[in-house]
Amino acid sequence: MTQTRRTFLTCAAAAGAVTFMPFKARAAAHGGGDMFETAMGPVTVHPVHHASIVLETPKGVIYVDPVGAAADYDGFPSADLVLVTHEHGDHYNADVLAAVVGEDTALITNPAVHDMLAEPLKAKALSMANGDSHAWGEVTIDAIPAYNTSEGRTNFHPQGRDNGYVLTMGDFKIYVSGDTEDIPEMRALTDVDLAFVCMNLPFTMPAEAAADAVKAFKPTYVYPYHYRGRDGGTQDPAHFAELVGDASQVQMGGWYKPGELG
Repeated sequence: MTQTRRTFLTCAAAAGAVTFMPFKARAAAHGGGDMFETAMGPVTVHPVHHASIVLETPKGVIYVDPVGAAADYDGFPSADLVLVTHEHGDHYNADVLAAVVGEDTALITNPAVHDMLAEPLKAKALSMANGDSHAWGEVTIDAIPAYNTSEGRTNFHPQGRDNGYVLTMGDFKIYVSGDTEDIPEMRALTDVDLAFVCMNLPFTMPAEAAADAVKAFKPTYVYPYHYRGRDGGTQDPAHFAELVGDASQVQMGGWYKPGELG
């Protein structure tokens, strides 16, 4: 890994001296979102809610699993690319998708969601199955499996149906888990700079399993997300961070309002 990828610091020369500003201070100084420096330019992460993310990147604005209300995205730049991991209502909403996918927006979904799309969206959407790879401009998109393995849970996310995604732009790699448990395909990932890893019960996995997977593939930075649920399924992101330890730097996005569930 290069120093640019692993330190995520910015420097400024003043009066012949170089001053280093830590990542968090840099993010705060730029008015919203968490900013990560890459060789291509900054990537800014905007947690929207639960599993919905907006990524401002040097290669375009990417929405991941946009749900909620269309108005939730009014404050963000328009999407150049929308990714949908699977069909559940906290990841796929047809009305929101119709609102945020513009004439020039690329749309990528797993095959099951592609089959559900209304014809205008289906005509422009790309269906990616587990193992598929696609070049979107200078970004390589790989569809990674996302599924349950525990007895009694495999019906939630059966193997082969749903996607996670790995986005590679230059030497910077982003992994979005979608809904999954601690699976071999996640553990086998390498050189991930920024990861979003789900956890809640019974639909995905507990904090302990999520942390153990992160300690295996060691992303530089990781956001726990998708961690609140009903009936005692909520997982504690602070506990996750304790378990991850120094394997990765854990970022705490503002995914939920106080008391709000997924």
